[in-house]
Amino acid sequence: MDVLERIRAQVTGNPVVIYMKGTPQFPQCGFSSRAAAALQDTGVPFSYINVLQDPDIFENLPRFADWPTFPQIYISGELVGGCDIVLELHASGELKSMMEKAVANAAA
Repeated sequence: MDVLERIRAQVTGNPVVIYMKGTPQFPQCGFSSRAAAALQDTGVPFSYINVLQDPDIFENLPRFADWPTFPQIYISGELVGGCDIVLELHASGELKSMMEKAVANAAA
């Protein structure tokens, strides 16, 4: 499978997914750490992809949605953004409702 097809399958196959450096338990950069913490704080389940373990995804994800940096957070198959945007959504309370809606829609 082509790497962009793999990314598309991951993005559409998971209601909420973060592409990050490291894992939520062991993040490998501050931006990934803060974004994953915001997602975890909602209490809503999410998936993650450690881009450091997959050089193809690390290299090609920036061109998938024309977003050059990591982390990248996708909800309901759409790019929400990176660390700063997710932290703003979390602070406003929008992140949790967006994630809950995505998970509910995926289960329906």
